[in-house]
Amino acid sequence: MRLTVRPDVDVGEMMARDLERMERAHMGAMRSVARDLKSAWRQDIAAGGLGNRLGNTVRSESYPQGTNSLNAAALVWTKAPEIVAAHDEGATIGSRDGFWLAIPLEAAGRGRFGRRMTPLDFERRTGQRLRFVYRQNRRSALLVVDDARLTKRGQARRKGGRRRKDGVLTGAQTVPVFLLVPQVTLRKRTDLVPAAEAVTDRIPGLLAGWLEG
Repeated sequence: MRLTVRPDVDVGEMMARDLERMERAHMGAMRSVARDLKSAWRQDIAAGGLGNRLGNTVRSESYPQGTNSLNAAALVWTKAPEIVAAHDEGATIGSRDGFWLAIPLEAAGRGRFGRRMTPLDFERRTGQRLRFVYRQNRRSALLVVDDARLTKRGQARRKGGRRRKDGVLTGAQTVPVFLLVPQVTLRKRTDLVPAAEAVTDRIPGLLAGWLEG
């Protein structure tokens, strides 16, 4: 860095302006890095088939807030760290109590705000009782509902109408609603570390650009 001083120049004022310019440059570079990394992670998550909703859990912030500083820093994080990490690293998930994991099928539908349905949610929402079906020589079992029908959306609902003399409800079906498995293995679907490295490698260039600007 070269500094030229003339007799008619206030050195203190000049240095204050240069300091302010460098502080703006540092903060601008950090904001740019945070914005670019957040965008890269969101795109990677969406490209992995995990949807925009999970991608939108990625947030960014630069510090200190509301001012410029030579000690500027940026933070990029996700509000769903366990889910994102599982898909970024791959993971085997088992039931905490050692029994079954319930995977909702299409017939289960969706809960409030589009959330995945649980067996308890399903029973409370539809008023239908789930029945356990053990499948011999299979590594999975089922939770089904009896006396049910499928809606146009493929969701299981209670079948109305009258029963025949033999107790059969005309047109009723037994519908699988949940698949029960002892564990599931999530394959690696994102690659977030290289994206972070690529963005942070650009910091010197970004800083130089802000200083020149």
